[in-house]
Amino acid sequence: MTWWEAVLLAVGGLFAGAVNTVAGGGSMLTVPLLVLSGVPGNDANGSNRLGILTSTAAATVSFRRLGVDGLSRSVPVLVPTLVGSFIGSMTIARLSDGAFELVFGLLMLPLVVLTVRKPKAREGSRPWPLWVTVLVFGLIGVFGGAFQAGIGLVLLAALTRAGFDLVTANNIKVIVSMTVTVVALPVFLLSGRIVWLPAIVLAAGFMAGGWVGAHVAVRGGERVIRAVMVVAAVGLSGRLIGLY
Repeated sequence: MTWWEAVLLAVGGLFAGAVNTVAGGGSMLTVPLLVLSGVPGNDANGSNRLGILTSTAAATVSFRRLGVDGLSRSVPVLVPTLVGSFIGSMTIARLSDGAFELVFGLLMLPLVVLTVRKPKAREGSRPWPLWVTVLVFGLIGVFGGAFQAGIGLVLLAALTRAGFDLVTANNIKVIVSMTVTVVALPVFLLSGRIVWLPAIVLAAGFMAGGWVGAHVAVRGGERVIRAVMVVAAVGLSGRLIGLY
């Protein structure tokens, strides 16, 4: 890894950490950046999880220190998510690098639309029955285990429809993301799909970006960050699917 690739990953991780804090979808930037830095597609997918793990773990601890604890109420969500994440990560790890880059590049386009028009959290609606909650979060787990990118964009809406208030739902969203990563990361590790030096550089950027993102969110900078992310994601998507 060259020095400029390290700088690219650190800055990209910082920006993605901020994006995840104020909007969600930061992996739409970091996975393609890992590929552009010379990491093969599926290895980039695995290496990205290290940064997700550090940032979600820090956020979970912060919620507990602030007195918000959704863990005790999250079993109907976490169990199907855990199972789905294992299935998704095992499936995606078998793809070739070229096939993964093509699939991920195409997937980024609808995720960009979700970023621009985020799903709305619906408080006050009648909660889903248990079987619907289990099914929905099982599918979210499969998607998160396979790709991770964009999972935060739908989790909050799904959690409020499952009957959680917004504060608890935001806490559980972070716990779910961490759970998906905890399950998927060993699969990628055992499959030899993690390139450690780029992963560590990116993870450092992710952690710093979380701190920056909190300050940006307070000052109302979400719209600017989201606009820049959309432009970057569309450009990187074109690169992954071979348009240029």
